[in-house]
Amino acid sequence: MILDIYKDAFEYSAKDWKTLLILGVICLFSFLLIPLFLITGYNYRVVNTAVHGIINGRDPLPDFDDVISMFIDGVKVVIIQIIYLIVPVITFIVFILIASQLSGALKSTVVLIGCLATLILGIIAFLMIQMGICHMAYNDGAFTKAFAFKEIKDVINEIGVFECILTYAGIIIICVVLSVVVTGITGLIFTVFGISGSILGVGAGGILLLGTLVNAIITTFIVGPYLSIFAGRSIGLLYTMQI
Repeated sequence: MILDIYKDAFEYSAKDWKTLLILGVICLFSFLLIPLFLITGYNYRVVNTAVHGIINGRDPLPDFDDVISMFIDGVKVVIIQIIYLIVPVITFIVFILIASQLSGALKSTVVLIGCLATLILGIIAFLMIQMGICHMAYNDGAFTKAFAFKEIKDVINEIGVFECILTYAGIIIICVVLSVVVTGITGLIFTVFGISGSILGVGAGGILLLGTLVNAIITTFIVGPYLSIFAGRSIGLLYTMQI
């Protein structure tokens, strides 16, 4: 089932290359924050489409309409993420403060325990964030449903905690591998051009600089948006496994 989710998400993310380019353009201005919320809002629409769809269905990519609504959805998602991350962050800070008053082996032990506790709470928070966002989307965008802890816990239990963690781990691995492969291939091509140019007496520095620019363009306008949609689709479809 997990492989079916990935297969669907791979195909879904490549349905409309124009959408990837639009997301890439918005991403260029994400440092202004407002575009960042628009990207997050669009990803929420991808999740929303998925939780109301089926694996290997014919769901279209969401439209870039009603920008204000998209922006509001993005803000809601960011707030959800921040709230869920408060506990692991505070836990880490508390352990660090305690460790700062100690010394030697005891200090190291407290730091280690703090890191382990933060990691565990972080994983739980991550699960709750993803399923909370899906649960909100499934319930017509009701913000409070993102914090319906018992309902979300039931959803995770119905899907299976191991299946959830495995799916998320797979998404992360796939995103990292694809990014590295694309970057590596592009870098290799321009490195070969650079070496060849150097042999022929052409400045290799300019070629390598061009390669860096091309790599940045590909990552911004194609790879990044594609993987963003892929992750949102995968998480949304995972939620449907309990319906």
